[in-house]
Amino acid sequence: MSGLTGLHHVAIIASDYDRSKAFYVEALGFTIVREVWRAERRSWKCDLTLGTVQIELFTFPGAPPRPSFPEAMGLRHLAFTVADIEAEVARLARHGIACEPVRVDEHTGQRFTFFADPDGLPLELDLSRVHATLVALGARHGDRRAVAQRLGGDAAP
Repeated sequence: MSGLTGLHHVAIIASDYDRSKAFYVEALGFTIVREVWRAERRSWKCDLTLGTVQIELFTFPGAPPRPSFPEAMGLRHLAFTVADIEAEVARLARHGIACEPVRVDEHTGQRFTFFADPDGLPLELDLSRVHATLVALGARHGDRRAVAQRLGGDAAP
């Protein structure tokens, strides 16, 4: 049995530190935990968090671009859960970030869309499974009582 207990962080190397930091903090809502200039490497390292997600944002002089199209070996994309995919697409649009049309996974029925960070790293919005379950149970019609009854609780607000 594995001793792994979860994913600790994802590391991203940015071509323009200030631009990428603004994207992840201002547009996506991450919080800066720590920001360090590493003079010996001529490199920034910024620890960002959003809920339980942690990203380490780096810069390295002369780092080559990551090929995203056509898709390359290695990390394919990062996916974030959202409670309301249309609202999040609209919020990102207000930040000048374009998303692909929302699609439905043919195998899972899950709704999702893609967009990219400033360096073209593919990012995904994935409708929260909790939200999708509530919708399937009747929450889309505002019927909290039916949802609560199916989950074995009461409908008190």
